[in-house]
Amino acid sequence: MNAATTLAASDTHTGVNGVALAVLIALFTLVTVMGFLASRWRRASNLQTLDEWGLGGRSFGTWVTWFLIGGDIYTAYTFIAVPAAMFALGSVSGFFAIPYAIVVYPIIFVFMSRLWSVSHRHGYVTTADFVGGRYGSRWLSLAMALTGILATMPYIALQLVGIQAVLEVIGIGGADNVIARDLPLLIAFAVLAAYTYSSGLRAPAIIAFVKDTLIYLVIIVAVIYLPSRYGGWGHIFDAAEAKMTTPNPATGKPTGTFIPNSQQYWAYATLALGSALALFMYPHSITATLSSKSRNTIRRNAAILPAYTFLLGLLALLGWVAIAAGTKPIGLDGKPNAQLVVPQLFEDAFPPWFAGVAFSAIAIGALVPAAIMSIAAANLFTRNVYREWFKPQATPAQEAKVSKLTSLFVKFVALIFVLTLDKQNAINFQLLGGIWILQTFPAIVFGLYTRWFHRWALLAGWAVGMVYGTISAYNVSSATVPHFAGSLASIPGIAQMGYIALTAFVINIVVAAVLTLVMRAVKAPDGVDATIKGDYFADTGDPRVAPLPPTPAEATPSP
Repeated sequence: MNAATTLAASDTHTGVNGVALAVLIALFTLVTVMGFLASRWRRASNLQTLDEWGLGGRSFGTWVTWFLIGGDIYTAYTFIAVPAAMFALGSVSGFFAIPYAIVVYPIIFVFMSRLWSVSHRHGYVTTADFVGGRYGSRWLSLAMALTGILATMPYIALQLVGIQAVLEVIGIGGADNVIARDLPLLIAFAVLAAYTYSSGLRAPAIIAFVKDTLIYLVIIVAVIYLPSRYGGWGHIFDAAEAKMTTPNPATGKPTGTFIPNSQQYWAYATLALGSALALFMYPHSITATLSSKSRNTIRRNAAILPAYTFLLGLLALLGWVAIAAGTKPIGLDGKPNAQLVVPQLFEDAFPPWFAGVAFSAIAIGALVPAAIMSIAAANLFTRNVYREWFKPQATPAQEAKVSKLTSLFVKFVALIFVLTLDKQNAINFQLLGGIWILQTFPAIVFGLYTRWFHRWALLAGWAVGMVYGTISAYNVSSATVPHFAGSLASIPGIAQMGYIALTAFVINIVVAAVLTLVMRAVKAPDGVDATIKGDYFADTGDPRVAPLPPTPAEATPSP
């Protein structure tokens, strides 16, 4: 099939791709069975605790943790969105993900082992647990918990958007067929909810092996085969440059960016740095990390996880391969949709059975992070809202039950979000979530090293950063989207476009530092620190909950 034939094939959908659908159903059934059997894997005597249900018993070794974290942060939407951004807008919007995925691992190498140790020592399940214990403040802990929940919800919804993209290319659904469009998502939701409820974090941990194996297989085959099919990498880059430099008829400006110019350096750099700082503030990243069995497991993973970054770089380039291939990502509603470009490229270029394997990789790639995200959000609600504010004497079994029910509710809300709102809203709110979650960084990461910052100053800095970031994002508009149209805005003082989250983060720190000096000057109560220096170096074999009398902060938390 040459490029012209491919273009024609992409232009219209001629029906359901039965072979690809059969492969998808078969592999989906396989991981469903694995999800339910996962409760028997490394079975604990009692799953009715957050340690066991929500953190897998804190028992995962290097390879399980590697697959789990990789399956958690390289999601189905990553598979869809990064190449789509490269295809539609070019390198600034898409390729910034590569340097940020390189920068993030040295960052977590430095601080994540300390978080693991203090969490292991005190039995902390969430970062809000740690913040509450470190600063003796329920209000600061609550702020961390609610921010994490809010930032996670649209992220779960985007995983369902990834499944929708696959189904649409296969030929299922369409604007005029609500049942065919929504029923597969309802089935996927029900299956995901059932095995997450039954097996907890063990389910996505075991499914991640299948997901990552499929994705590696699909991308390696694609980057070896597709360039030879479409004229080689030289032709692919030429085609991408030609498209990106062609003026857009509506604006008169270039369609996108092939190589960033000097006016785009700040945007590219701040997107990469801000995203790197934010990634492991997300509750699902923390949950996957705290499930590991030792602090050295964290460090080893920080060293080997960049293998996924290599994979991400190859994945991003598929967006430009699609340009050279003449791929036309047209939805079943007849409208262009860049989010369909990778599934459409695979359907056009490969036999139906291999396209089915690729579609399965994307769909299963949605199940792993969606499960972890729902567990992480449920743990935050249970520990830092339900127990902290409503039932302080809740038993471990009651905590586990509330977390299970909350995980179902979180997935249900995400499903309703996807079924009732435009997909662009899910994307916009996920961008907003990235702005929000970065504002938790000072309280969490700075707290791992110092108690210099005052608890009320950190809370004020968080609030200012949240308000500034939300208003700035609200004011970003485009020709088709009046509000929340992106995450870049002018940086105050330097008149350059930059990532709103990073600007809000800097303002957050400045406010926290200035108010800390004020609080120290007026001798405002500092709150009782429930941790000691040795907690930050605890390792396997040390007790999870310190065999010490509770400090005043642990016995009676400060308001």
